[in-house]
Amino acid sequence: MMVRFSQHVLQKMKWGALIIMGALLVLNVVYPPPLTKAYNQSIVVTDKDGQWLSVFPVEDGRWRIKTDIDDIDPRFVDALLAIEDKRFWQHSGVDPIAVIRAVRSWGRAGRAVSGASTITMQLVRQLEPRPRTLGSKIIETLRAVQIELRVSKREILSLYLTHAPYGGNIEGLEAASLIYFDKHPDQLTTAQIALLIALPQAPEARRPDRHIKTAQASRQVILNKLLTLKMIDEHEYHEALEENIPQNKTPIV
Repeated sequence: MMVRFSQHVLQKMKWGALIIMGALLVLNVVYPPPLTKAYNQSIVVTDKDGQWLSVFPVEDGRWRIKTDIDDIDPRFVDALLAIEDKRFWQHSGVDPIAVIRAVRSWGRAGRAVSGASTITMQLVRQLEPRPRTLGSKIIETLRAVQIELRVSKREILSLYLTHAPYGGNIEGLEAASLIYFDKHPDQLTTAQIALLIALPQAPEARRPDRHIKTAQASRQVILNKLLTLKMIDEHEYHEALEENIPQNKTPIV
Protein backbone atom coordinates (compact mmCIF):
# COMPACT_ATOMS: atom_id res chain seq x y z
CA MET A 1 0.00 0.00 0.00
CA MET A 2 2.81 2.36 0.96
CA VAL A 3 4.73 1.54 -2.26
CA ARG A 4 1.66 2.24 -4.39
CA PHE A 5 1.08 5.51 -2.56
CA SER A 6 4.69 6.58 -3.10
CA GLN A 7 4.53 5.73 -6.79
CA HIS A 8 1.28 7.67 -7.10
CA VAL A 9 2.81 10.72 -5.42
CA LEU A 10 5.94 10.42 -7.56
CA GLN A 11 3.82 10.28 -10.70
CA LYS A 12 1.97 13.43 -9.63
CA MET A 13 5.27 15.17 -8.95
CA LYS A 14 6.54 14.27 -12.41
CA TRP A 15 3.39 15.62 -14.05
CA GLY A 16 3.57 18.73 -11.89
CA ALA A 17 7.17 19.33 -12.93
CA LEU A 18 6.26 18.87 -16.60
CA ILE A 19 3.36 21.32 -16.28
CA ILE A 20 5.59 23.91 -14.59
CA MET A 21 8.29 23.49 -17.25
CA GLY A 22 5.68 23.80 -19.98
CA ALA A 23 4.25 26.94 -18.40
CA LEU A 24 7.73 28.47 -18.12
CA LEU A 25 8.45 27.70 -21.77
CA VAL A 26 5.19 29.37 -22.81
CA LEU A 27 5.92 32.41 -20.64
CA ASN A 28 9.42 32.56 -22.10
CA VAL A 29 7.90 32.94 -25.57
CA VAL A 30 4.97 35.18 -24.62
CA TYR A 31 7.00 37.49 -22.35
CA PRO A 32 10.51 37.67 -23.83
CA PRO A 33 13.17 39.82 -22.14
CA PRO A 34 13.44 43.45 -23.37
CA LEU A 35 16.54 42.92 -25.48
CA THR A 36 15.43 45.53 -28.03
CA LYS A 37 15.92 48.15 -25.33
CA ALA A 38 19.37 46.72 -24.63
CA TYR A 39 20.54 47.80 -28.09
CA ASN A 40 19.20 51.35 -27.84
CA GLN A 41 22.60 53.07 -27.79
CA SER A 42 24.23 56.37 -28.65
CA ILE A 43 25.09 56.89 -32.31
CA VAL A 44 28.80 57.43 -32.98
CA VAL A 45 29.75 59.13 -36.26
CA THR A 46 33.27 58.40 -37.51
CA ASP A 47 35.40 59.37 -40.49
CA LYS A 48 36.78 56.91 -43.05
CA ASP A 49 39.69 56.10 -40.71
CA GLY A 50 37.44 55.32 -37.75
CA GLN A 51 38.16 58.55 -35.87
CA TRP A 52 35.19 59.83 -33.88
CA LEU A 53 33.57 62.97 -35.29
CA SER A 54 30.40 63.21 -33.24
CA VAL A 55 28.36 61.28 -30.67
CA PHE A 56 24.61 61.61 -30.14
CA PRO A 57 22.92 60.70 -26.84
CA VAL A 58 19.85 58.45 -26.72
CA GLU A 59 16.36 59.98 -26.57
CA ASP A 60 16.40 60.83 -22.85
CA GLY A 61 19.74 62.62 -23.13
CA ARG A 62 21.86 59.80 -21.72
CA TRP A 63 25.32 59.01 -23.03
CA ARG A 64 25.12 55.27 -23.66
CA ILE A 65 27.94 54.30 -26.00
CA LYS A 66 28.35 50.68 -27.03
CA THR A 67 31.00 48.95 -24.93
CA ASP A 68 32.52 45.78 -26.33
CA ILE A 69 34.62 43.61 -24.01
CA ASP A 70 37.10 43.13 -26.87
CA ASP A 71 37.87 46.86 -26.60
CA ILE A 72 38.47 46.87 -22.82
CA ASP A 73 41.64 46.30 -20.83
CA PRO A 74 41.40 42.59 -19.81
CA ARG A 75 42.44 43.61 -16.30
CA PHE A 76 39.15 45.49 -15.96
CA VAL A 77 37.08 42.46 -16.96
CA ASP A 78 39.03 40.15 -14.63
CA ALA A 79 38.72 42.56 -11.70
CA LEU A 80 35.02 43.22 -12.31
CA LEU A 81 34.11 39.53 -12.39
CA ALA A 82 36.31 38.71 -9.39
CA ILE A 83 34.38 41.28 -7.34
CA GLU A 84 30.87 41.21 -8.81
CA ASP A 85 30.32 37.71 -10.22
CA LYS A 86 33.24 35.30 -9.96
CA ARG A 87 31.28 32.35 -11.40
CA PHE A 88 29.90 34.38 -14.33
CA TRP A 89 31.31 32.07 -17.00
CA GLN A 90 29.90 28.95 -15.28
CA HIS A 91 26.36 29.81 -14.11
CA SER A 92 23.20 30.16 -16.22
CA GLY A 93 22.13 33.59 -15.02
CA VAL A 94 21.70 32.64 -11.36
CA ASP A 95 24.54 31.66 -9.03
CA PRO A 96 23.17 29.05 -6.56
CA ILE A 97 26.27 29.28 -4.35
CA ALA A 98 25.88 33.05 -4.01
CA VAL A 99 22.16 32.64 -3.27
CA ILE A 100 22.85 30.16 -0.46
CA ARG A 101 25.55 32.44 0.97
CA ALA A 102 23.20 35.44 0.86
CA VAL A 103 20.39 33.51 2.57
CA ARG A 104 22.74 32.30 5.31
CA SER A 105 24.12 35.78 5.93
CA TRP A 106 20.59 37.19 6.04
CA GLY A 107 19.60 34.50 8.55
CA ARG A 108 22.55 35.31 10.80
CA ALA A 109 22.42 39.10 10.56
CA GLY A 110 18.69 39.59 9.99
CA ARG A 111 19.43 41.72 6.94
CA ALA A 112 21.13 41.49 3.56
CA VAL A 113 24.89 41.36 4.11
CA SER A 114 26.07 39.87 0.83
CA GLY A 115 24.26 40.08 -2.48
CA ALA A 116 23.42 37.25 -4.86
CA SER A 117 22.82 39.28 -8.02
CA THR A 118 24.81 38.08 -10.99
CA ILE A 119 25.97 40.30 -13.84
CA THR A 120 23.01 39.00 -15.86
CA MET A 121 20.56 39.87 -13.07
CA GLN A 122 22.08 43.34 -12.83
CA LEU A 123 21.60 43.74 -16.58
CA VAL A 124 17.92 42.85 -16.09
CA ARG A 125 17.69 45.57 -13.43
CA GLN A 126 19.28 48.07 -15.81
CA LEU A 127 16.77 47.26 -18.54
CA GLU A 128 13.70 46.92 -16.29
CA PRO A 129 14.14 48.97 -13.08
CA ARG A 130 11.91 47.76 -10.24
CA PRO A 131 11.60 48.39 -6.49
CA ARG A 132 13.94 46.18 -4.44
CA THR A 133 11.40 43.58 -3.27
CA LEU A 134 11.29 39.79 -3.09
CA GLY A 135 8.87 39.73 -6.02
CA SER A 136 11.24 41.86 -8.09
CA LYS A 137 14.12 39.52 -7.25
CA ILE A 138 12.11 36.52 -8.47
CA ILE A 139 11.31 38.33 -11.74
CA GLU A 140 14.98 39.31 -12.15
CA THR A 141 15.97 35.68 -11.65
CA LEU A 142 13.58 34.43 -14.33
CA ARG A 143 14.55 37.23 -16.71
CA ALA A 144 18.24 36.44 -16.22
CA VAL A 145 17.66 32.83 -17.26
CA GLN A 146 15.69 34.04 -20.30
CA ILE A 147 18.56 36.29 -21.38
CA GLU A 148 21.13 33.53 -20.89
CA LEU A 149 19.08 31.30 -23.21
CA ARG A 150 19.16 33.95 -25.94
CA VAL A 151 22.49 35.76 -25.68
CA SER A 152 26.12 34.65 -25.37
CA LYS A 153 28.09 35.31 -22.20
CA ARG A 154 30.39 37.77 -23.95
CA GLU A 155 27.41 39.71 -25.30
CA ILE A 156 25.75 39.77 -21.86
CA LEU A 157 28.90 41.24 -20.36
CA SER A 158 29.16 43.80 -23.17
CA LEU A 159 25.51 44.83 -22.68
CA TYR A 160 25.99 45.13 -18.92
CA LEU A 161 29.02 47.37 -19.46
CA THR A 162 27.06 49.44 -21.99
CA HIS A 163 24.19 50.10 -19.55
CA ALA A 164 26.01 50.29 -16.20
CA PRO A 165 25.08 53.57 -14.43
CA TYR A 166 27.91 56.02 -13.73
CA GLY A 167 26.03 59.00 -12.35
CA GLY A 168 23.86 61.65 -13.96
CA ASN A 169 23.29 60.94 -17.64
CA ILE A 170 26.39 58.74 -18.03
CA GLU A 171 25.79 55.08 -18.79
CA GLY A 172 28.33 52.47 -19.76
CA LEU A 173 32.05 52.04 -19.35
CA GLU A 174 32.97 53.65 -22.69
CA ALA A 175 31.10 56.87 -21.91
CA ALA A 176 32.35 56.97 -18.30
CA SER A 177 35.98 56.44 -19.36
CA LEU A 178 35.77 59.25 -21.90
CA ILE A 179 33.92 61.71 -19.68
CA TYR A 180 35.84 61.12 -16.44
CA PHE A 181 39.30 60.26 -17.80
CA ASP A 182 39.32 61.41 -21.46
CA LYS A 183 40.42 57.98 -22.66
CA HIS A 184 38.97 54.74 -23.98
CA PRO A 185 38.62 51.78 -21.58
CA ASP A 186 41.59 49.92 -23.06
CA GLN A 187 43.94 52.58 -21.65
CA LEU A 188 42.89 52.70 -17.98
CA THR A 189 45.24 52.74 -15.01
CA THR A 190 44.71 50.48 -11.99
CA ALA A 191 43.23 53.37 -10.00
CA GLN A 192 40.83 54.23 -12.82
CA ILE A 193 39.76 50.60 -13.15
CA ALA A 194 39.00 50.48 -9.42
CA LEU A 195 36.93 53.67 -9.50
CA LEU A 196 34.95 52.56 -12.56
CA ILE A 197 34.14 49.25 -10.86
CA ALA A 198 33.03 51.06 -7.69
CA LEU A 199 30.80 53.73 -9.27
CA PRO A 200 27.89 51.57 -10.57
CA GLN A 201 27.32 50.20 -7.06
CA ALA A 202 26.10 53.66 -5.97
CA PRO A 203 26.49 55.99 -8.97
CA GLU A 204 24.92 59.16 -7.58
CA ALA A 205 26.49 58.93 -4.12
CA ARG A 206 29.96 58.23 -5.54
CA ARG A 207 30.10 60.65 -8.46
CA PRO A 208 33.66 62.01 -8.45
CA ASP A 209 32.56 65.38 -9.84
CA ARG A 210 30.26 65.90 -6.82
CA HIS A 211 31.38 63.59 -4.00
CA ILE A 212 35.13 63.25 -4.31
CA LYS A 213 35.74 61.87 -0.80
CA THR A 214 33.09 59.18 -1.22
CA ALA A 215 34.48 58.32 -4.64
CA GLN A 216 37.98 58.05 -3.20
CA ALA A 217 36.82 55.83 -0.33
CA SER A 218 34.89 53.52 -2.65
CA ARG A 219 37.91 53.27 -4.95
CA GLN A 220 40.05 52.23 -2.00
CA VAL A 221 37.56 49.49 -1.08
CA ILE A 222 37.96 47.99 -4.55
CA LEU A 223 41.74 48.36 -4.43
CA ASN A 224 41.78 46.58 -1.05
CA LYS A 225 39.84 43.69 -2.56
CA LEU A 226 42.14 43.49 -5.58
CA LEU A 227 45.16 43.42 -3.27
CA THR A 228 43.60 40.69 -1.12
CA LEU A 229 42.84 38.67 -4.26
CA LYS A 230 46.47 39.18 -5.35
CA MET A 231 45.34 40.79 -8.59
CA ILE A 232 47.63 43.74 -7.87
CA ASP A 233 50.81 43.95 -5.80
CA GLU A 234 51.73 46.33 -2.98
CA HIS A 235 53.48 48.75 -5.33
CA GLU A 236 50.47 49.00 -7.67
CA TYR A 237 48.18 49.38 -4.67
CA HIS A 238 50.02 52.33 -3.12
CA GLU A 239 50.60 53.94 -6.51
CA ALA A 240 46.86 53.73 -7.24
CA LEU A 241 45.98 55.26 -3.87
CA GLU A 242 48.09 58.31 -4.72
CA GLU A 243 46.42 58.90 -8.08
CA ASN A 244 44.09 61.89 -8.23
CA ILE A 245 40.33 61.48 -8.49
CA PRO A 246 38.86 63.33 -11.52
CA GLN A 247 36.72 66.29 -10.46
CA ASN A 248 35.76 67.62 -13.88
CA LYS A 249 34.01 66.08 -16.86
CA THR A 250 35.49 66.01 -20.35
CA PRO A 251 33.35 66.46 -23.49
CA ILE A 252 33.14 63.16 -25.37
CA VAL A 253 34.11 64.72 -28.72
